[in-house]
Amino acid sequence: MGQCEVPRPGPPVLGVNNKVWHAPYFILKAFGEAFVLISSAYAQAAAPAGSPDPLMSFLPLILMFVVLYFLMIRPQMKRAKEHKLLVEGLQKGDEIVAASGIVGKVVDVDNSYITLEIANEDKPVNVIMQRQAVQTLLPKGTIKTLN
Repeated sequence: MGQCEVPRPGPPVLGVNNKVWHAPYFILKAFGEAFVLISSAYAQAAAPAGSPDPLMSFLPLILMFVVLYFLMIRPQMKRAKEHKLLVEGLQKGDEIVAASGIVGKVVDVDNSYITLEIANEDKPVNVIMQRQAVQTLLPKGTIKTLN
């Protein structure tokens, strides 16, 4: 009696011992080309006998963090420290630029807030803002030269 050919779903896939195996469609969908990679894993050469030093394998990661520290973290900490000293050193009469771009003269200093005079023609216009909003300390007389 002759054998009957049964149609097999999916393309042939190389299996263990290089035998052709026809995988069902749902297995191919789930695992993709993983079966082809299994046979190539057997063909790879064995790892060298001596393993590399663990410190040498972490050296690129350590160097990356050192570079990150000196290029990004340290300059940001330096700017934050300078800004803190600027905000703590504010006095009445200082001329400043706020983070919003407003230029004015400090009229009153509190623990968390400052009063900023931004116009002084007929009636002075005062604005209360947080001390942290101060961006730059201007030299004395700068506001007069802007008008």
